[in-house]
Amino acid sequence: MSTSESPTSPHGSGKTAQGPRSTEGPRETTEGPVYTVTGGDWDEVVTAARTTDDEHIVVNMGPQHPSTHGVLRLILEIDGETVTEARAGIGYLHTGIEKNLEFRNWTQGTTFVTRMDYLMPLFNETVYCLGVERLLGIEDQIPERATTLRVLLMELNRISSHLVFVATGGMELGATTVAIFGFRDREMILDIFELITGLRMNHAYVRPGGLAQDLPPGAVDQVREFVKKMRKNLVEYDKLAVGSPAYKARLQNVGYLDLTGCMALGVTGPVLRAAGLPHDLRKSDPYCGYETYDFEVPTVDTCDAYGRFVIRLEEMRQSLRIIEQCLDRLEPGPVMVADKKIAWPAQLALGPDGLGNSLDHIKKIMGTSMEALIHHFKLVTEGFRVPPGQAYAAIESPRGELGAHVVSDGGTRPYRVHFRDPSFHNLQSMAAMCEGGQVADVIVAVASIDPVMGGVDR
Repeated sequence: MSTSESPTSPHGSGKTAQGPRSTEGPRETTEGPVYTVTGGDWDEVVTAARTTDDEHIVVNMGPQHPSTHGVLRLILEIDGETVTEARAGIGYLHTGIEKNLEFRNWTQGTTFVTRMDYLMPLFNETVYCLGVERLLGIEDQIPERATTLRVLLMELNRISSHLVFVATGGMELGATTVAIFGFRDREMILDIFELITGLRMNHAYVRPGGLAQDLPPGAVDQVREFVKKMRKNLVEYDKLAVGSPAYKARLQNVGYLDLTGCMALGVTGPVLRAAGLPHDLRKSDPYCGYETYDFEVPTVDTCDAYGRFVIRLEEMRQSLRIIEQCLDRLEPGPVMVADKKIAWPAQLALGPDGLGNSLDHIKKIMGTSMEALIHHFKLVTEGFRVPPGQAYAAIESPRGELGAHVVSDGGTRPYRVHFRDPSFHNLQSMAAMCEGGQVADVIVAVASIDPVMGGVDR
């Protein structure tokens, strides 16, 4: 934690404090006395601070990289150990992904959006593709197998994201065993992702019209084995954390935000459900056939960090239920829409060049006709055209409502794509959770929100 302060406090205190330093005499400004830090001992800084009438100190918690969530800066005004005002400083991880989408074709866009919130790449890809498919008018043409696999991968991704929340939250609280267990179980999911998509994260596997390719041999068996192991391992989290007096003492009544506050700030996801409202887009506004799956929406009414922790553990159990249903209903079939004017090749296999250029597939294209070869070349290099218009698609991500507003001017590239990222909206609640509480509880409150700055600063 850094304890440096801007030259003048935004609230007129004007004090500075930068670690073990001594200060010169104060310099009066229109906003109060300003101290110049020159090095020395904390005692001298404290002595100088005591000569002022205003005892509030502004502390910069960051910019830093807490856990795997990205670079976040918290500006706290404290009175002793009590936080009197809290603000979030964002923008340190800005990638310009939304702007970059305007310079790539519609299919290439998945390569960008998967990198926004890097803990839920498959959700980013799916919501973007749902928006594009809505503009194309092909929502009803997506093969059943592709839709089922999308659900399967999203629920696996939901578990892996919640495991990072559990692991990093435990690490921030000093519960290193919970941290080790969380990342241990997440590795099993990343191994499955690598088998299916070729990558542990940033997959670009979901594409407009379907998927990049079908499941490889052995994938279904590996997923079933994971479900068995994960059911057993979830019991360990109950013993280590849920029933632990130390965990309860650290999380209960910390980061309080009731339902009224959630509704006023646009908070969604586990934070909202921990306030007692069973709002889940998989139930309230189904997509990808979620209305055909049997699962529950867990809620509690504690409105605190402990409730959010319990909610996410129960959501992992519900995701395991959905994954099993996906495996049971998987039927052989295509994984890409039949319209060849839209469908990128989804029959690729690893070729001698190591780039996935299957010789059999290349022979099929070249052996069909010259027109087929030309069309394939134009589809990959130029891309397909999307009718002019705009569409909004929303899904239930691990952090809440993830929406994509997709706008087309009739070209081969997006005119504009804007995302409603849940981390961005949920981070607004940080001030309401932290003000009036202790400095030590700020870490717990922010961890319970589970913000990922890659989504905030996209």
